[in-house]
This record gives sequence, C-alpha cells and structure tokens, in this order.
Amino acid sequence: MRIASILVLLAFSGMLGAAVAQSDDLAAAGAALRTGDVEAAAAAIDRHLAAKPADERGRFLKGVILSEQGRTSEAFDVFFALTVDHPELAEPYNNIAVIYASRGEYERARDALQSAIRANPEYAVAYENLGDVYARLAARAYQKSLDLDAGNRTVRAKLALARELPDATPKRAPASAPASPPSPPR
Repeated sequence: MRIASILVLLAFSGMLGAAVAQSDDLAAAGAALRTGDVEAAAAAIDRHLAAKPADERGRFLKGVILSEQGRTSEAFDVFFALTVDHPELAEPYNNIAVIYASRGEYERARDALQSAIRANPEYAVAYENLGDVYARLAARAYQKSLDLDAGNRTVRAKLALARELPDATPKRAPASAPASPPSPPR
C-alpha cells in the first residue's frame, strides 16, 4: 500500500521517469554483475548512486562490485558506512566479515558475523560463515598445540579436519541467475 502511494505521488510530481531510470540503473547493475560484466555494473551503479546517494540497496551493490573488482579496502569502507547508517542490516556486517577473513583476521570476522546475527537472527549465510570462521580459529589453536607438542597424534588429526571443514562444499547443480534486481539488504 505504501509503495503504491509513493508511485502515485511520483507520477503527479513528474518524477516517475527519473525514478524508473534510477530503478533501471540498479537493475542494470545487478544484471551486469550476474553476467560477469563488472565494469558495466560499476557504471550503472554509479549512475544510480549519483541520483540516489543514500540508497542502501545501491550502496550495498556498490560494495559488492568493488569487492569483485578486487578493491576490498574501498568495499570495506562502503560496507562499514552502511553499518553506521543502517545498523539493522545484516548483509554489510557479513561482507565485512568476509573481507576480514580473507585477511586472516578471524577474530574480527567473528565479531562482524555476530553483529550480522544480532541484526538478523534468521540470516543463514552469517551462521554458515561463522562456522567457517570458528573452524579457522580452531585450526589455529590446534596448530599452536601441535607446535608445543609435535607428537600429539590426536591434535594432528583434529588439525587436519579443521583445515578441511571451511572448504568442504557438496557438489551442486549450477543455480540460474535471478531475473529481478538484487533484493534490498535486510
């Protein structure tokens, strides 16, 4: 009901065309990213954000695109700013955690994932990532134990399992790309 009211107001104020263009740029960015055209996605999201700089969906997608471009420091800044402006959103915390984990900063990754879970206790991806981070932390602890007691076969076996766990992924059929633009972060 509220969305319909906003569309009616936009139509009456003559801004519907601009809103559609902004929506089109967001959709175009998502579509380009799904097909692997990161540069087209970046151009489209920049157009979208030029018109709507505070849009959390656009800002989140900008962070994802920066990550895909290997610009993780800039992506981190985008995700961090989203957590400041929208602490109720879980996804930016999750993506911050992924960046921390890629740097080997597992304690910080754990903390970010716990923030994601506090923001959305139903966010399954955050729980999965938290499990992976705990496995990496366990591997560190087992390695330290092994460094102190090289003959401990039990720890050696646990270390091997802890190292395998985060990379254990069952074979799945490839998923088809969604036809709609990315959903707003929750």
